[in-house]
Amino acid sequence: MSGPHRVVVLALNGVIPFELGIPARIFGRALDVEDRPLYEILTCTVDGNPVQTDADFSISVDHGSELLATADTVVIPASYELGPAYEDGYLSPELAAAFRHIRPGTRLVSICTGSYILAAAGLLDGLRATTHWRNTDHFQRVYPKVNVDPDVLFVDEGHILTSAGVASGVDLCLHIVRRDHGMEVANTVARRCVVPPWRDGGQAQYIRRPLADKPSESTADARHWALEHLGDPITLAGLATRANMSVRTFSRRFRDEVGTTPNRWLTSRRVDRARELLEESDLSIDAIAARTGFGTATSMRQHMNEALGVSPSAYRRTFKAPA
Repeated sequence: MSGPHRVVVLALNGVIPFELGIPARIFGRALDVEDRPLYEILTCTVDGNPVQTDADFSISVDHGSELLATADTVVIPASYELGPAYEDGYLSPELAAAFRHIRPGTRLVSICTGSYILAAAGLLDGLRATTHWRNTDHFQRVYPKVNVDPDVLFVDEGHILTSAGVASGVDLCLHIVRRDHGMEVANTVARRCVVPPWRDGGQAQYIRRPLADKPSESTADARHWALEHLGDPITLAGLATRANMSVRTFSRRFRDEVGTTPNRWLTSRRVDRARELLEESDLSIDAIAARTGFGTATSMRQHMNEALGVSPSAYRRTFKAPA
């Protein structure tokens, strides 16, 4: 082990304390098999001086922006003052100078309206990105070269990742841990932090009607049953029957509660289960395809390529834990 991956969090004036604390909370709980930290998390400000939060207190740090030159990953949490207020679309001279410390190839991450800072630096031009749902229209007007996706929790463009509002920063940081070290480490982090281990980045970030009018009208029981029977043939009509709804009502209620269609949700859960088996078992690709409901290795390969951009074999080579 050459040393923990260094994550540097850049706290800007007006930073939101909740978002500021997410990287330390998530990355700081990631440990290897010998309980050694996999990440080192440090915080800096542009000039090393204290910054005011959007709450009734300020924060002091030990580092200025020169720390950015040592980062493997830079995280920019939300700041109301330096987010949607960027009507001119450009970085201040001080912030631009801070960004010049960042080495080429450094992974860049924004939480909530921290995406404004990456866009102002010109780093999101031509890429997909997201931000808080209340600001997506404004974000697109200010940064027309960015392909803004308003309907996701986070966007992974490889070296640059952006998340939607508030708690979706937790989802994005867990996704990064999963991408770096596999599902088992990420799931352990999630359990330690008492948060869901996985919410798909493609899940709608804002659901206008998240709760059923009556508990009996929820799709939750049908979803729970499906998760326990992923290897079985599952149809939309069968799920609707279990929920005592028509297919049309079930589909509408499902989208209201989950933010996506039943078929997309089911495929995503099957991909999740396939990833776990690829990482944690020695089952053949054909056997995993059968256990996860894809039926054939060809079908599983197609769905994993669409969801993750890799084949099952390539995924296993990358993420399977050593014996």
